[in-house]
Parts: sequence; structure tokens; C-alpha cells
Amino acid sequence: MTTTSSSVQDIDATFADFPIRPEIVEALAEEGITTPFPIQAMTLPVALSGHDIIGQAKTGTGKTLGFGIPLLNKIVAPDEDGFDQLPAPGKPQALVIVPTRELAVQVAKDLEAASTKRSVRVVQLYGGRAYEPQVDALKRGAEVVVGTPGRMIDLLNQKVLTLSRAATVVLDEADEMLDLGFLPDVEKILAHTPAVRHTMLFSATMPGAVVNMARRYMSHPTHIRANDPDDAGSTHKNIKQVIYRAHAKDKTEMLARILQARGRGLTIVFTRTKRTAAKVAEELVDRGFAAGSLHGDLGQGAREQALRAFRNGKVDILVATDVAARGIDVDNVTHVVNFQVPEDEKTYLHRTGRTGRAGNKGTAVTFVDWDDVPHWALINKALELGIPEPIETYSSSPHLFTDLDIPRGHQGPPAQGSTHACRP
Repeated sequence: MTTTSSSVQDIDATFADFPIRPEIVEALAEEGITTPFPIQAMTLPVALSGHDIIGQAKTGTGKTLGFGIPLLNKIVAPDEDGFDQLPAPGKPQALVIVPTRELAVQVAKDLEAASTKRSVRVVQLYGGRAYEPQVDALKRGAEVVVGTPGRMIDLLNQKVLTLSRAATVVLDEADEMLDLGFLPDVEKILAHTPAVRHTMLFSATMPGAVVNMARRYMSHPTHIRANDPDDAGSTHKNIKQVIYRAHAKDKTEMLARILQARGRGLTIVFTRTKRTAAKVAEELVDRGFAAGSLHGDLGQGAREQALRAFRNGKVDILVATDVAARGIDVDNVTHVVNFQVPEDEKTYLHRTGRTGRAGNKGTAVTFVDWDDVPHWALINKALELGIPEPIETYSSSPHLFTDLDIPRGHQGPPAQGSTHACRP
């Protein structure tokens, strides 16, 4: 396995400098995307030449275009020369496997944005939705399919999905698929793809099971790590990490103060349980904040509606559980609040990685209950954060206001039942 590393300082090229179809470059430029992020600049030369890749970079670093551009560059669209000469026109030429429905939607959206100057058909396949529209889309023809393992297996078993011409295969967020127990399904799906194919695997971390799968299903892959030389830690250097020891009955008050910080934009509040997510969202709405919840008890339609409202800014606070929030990819999230301590250090990284994305700065705040201090100490040690014993903090603590740039004028609690958002 070849290993390649990069630093942000090495990168000054634009997408136009790579051997990419001009239609893709033009489509990205219209979206304001002209300069690649480190993982993209490192991946493109290797992927465009057809070599297998293991791409490793922290969440929020732009991995989607890292595999999406090479994938789309190889696709022959229905209105282009050579389409009629394909062995199976209309059958998927590329496959992207992702762990969650939300990520499938986001990846498909990014691929579609890069394809606006071409007629590439991207079909999303995931559970929680009726089969018929997805089946009909596949029957009409698709160049790219993006989906979750479970629904893909179902459609393969029904012989509706054909992957025998999928010459490009991408495994995105492989460590998440491992956590969710999807690796056996992924291997079944790979068995339906051509023996000779271009395979790209992307993951924030590289657990042993993911590495073993890469060895079995990839041919002499190049292992690409994209790093900022000033960002050697586990967490992003552009995310401010703030940890407080908090009293359970005061956490909602503390959260209300934090939501009044200067410059606060879209905010995600993470909870451990569905019940807590719903309760916190309801309490915030009662205080006049534009908040919504995202958890497993919601149907797929309600979940997509909540995410759409958040992306569009109709609600600027999303209270979510870990499972429901996997795959949320919104660039302009300014704050993440861990209302309860995450299960482990990997979950902490995935949660806090929802902010500080695409070169932006962010703030991550974690509330540690008294009983959770020993558990937090283990996460702190694993990530080398240097905060084994968080400072005891209340909603009236002066350092809360100075740490997070909260205007002093908002020191009192927001009025209960107010119809106005409590913003500076």
C-alpha cells in the first residue's frame, strides 16, 4: 500500500488545473467552488488515473468531491458520444455506498450539483421510503446510484438493481458503516460488482475491520492522508472546544445563554436519548427559539422535513440524537452543544465535526454531569484534550459569558412562552 500525505500549504491549484471535464469545472464554479480542499487536491491526481484509494481525513474536509469528481469524470451520460456503445446503457456505471439516509441525500445532492451541465442521472436508494419511486427510477436508467446497504440488498434480491457494470465503487464513511454493523452487507454488495473495478474508500478513522476489508477488495490502494501541519490533534484546530461540568437542572438555562452568543448561526444540540431530544427542543421553543428535533421516533418524511428546515434556516437549532444526526452535512453550523456526554471519543469527534466544516470556524460546547466526570476523563485522555476535570459552571457563571462571547445584557433567562427568538 502506498501512503501519501499532504499539508494545506502544498495546495494552490484550482479544479481547472486537473484533467477534469470542463462541464464539471463549470458546474462547480457556478456553485462558487473553484479551489480544492487538501483531501480533494491529494485524491484527484490518483483517482483520475484510476488507482484505488483509501482516503483518510477528518470529518468536514470535503471528501465527497474527492471521490465525486473522479467518479463523474468517468461517467458517460445519455446525451454524450459513446453512450449507445456502452455494454449496458442505462445501467449504473458507478456506485456510492453510505451508512445513512441523510448522508445518501447529501452525497447525491453534491453529485447532482457537479452534474448540472450534463445529463448524468443520480438515483438515491435508502429505506424509510416506498420502493416504487426508486424502482421506477432504476428502470428508467441511472448512471450513478447512491444509497444505504439495506435498501441496496433488497433491490439486488428483487433483481431490480444491477451492479454488473458499476466500474467505479465508493465506500463513504466506512468507519460509520462498521459501527452500524453494515460491513457484511457491504461485502454482499461488492460481490455483485465487476471483479475489475475502481474502488475508493473514505473514512475519518481506520479501525482494523475497515483496513482488512480494504485489503480484500482493493488492488494496491494508495492511502491518502490530508493534514494541516498546524492541526496534528484529533480535533479540528478551527473548532473551539469548551467543556463545562454542569448541573442537570441548570443545563437548559446554560443552553439558552449559549444560544444568545454573538455570531451564533445554525446550531446542533446533541442528546443521548430520543426523549431528551424532544424535551429540549420543546423547552427551547417555549423560550422563543426557532428549534426542531431529529430523532429515531420520527418517520423518514418528518426527518427530511426537519433537516430541510434546518438547512434553509427556518429553524436555526436542531436537537438531535447521534443515530438520527449521522450524515448531517451543513457547512455553516457555527455551534455544536453536547447536552450530554457522548458515548465515546469517536462519537465526540463525529458530533463536534458537524461544525468547523469546509474551512469555517466553529465552537463545540460539552456539558458534563457530575456522574459523567469519570467517563469524560476517558474521552479526554483518548483525544488528549487536556481537560480531565471540567470547570464547574452554572448559567450565571461569569466565565460562561466571556468564554462564549455572550452579551451581558442577556444574563437573565428568556421569558417563558415568548414569541420572539432570544437573540442579541
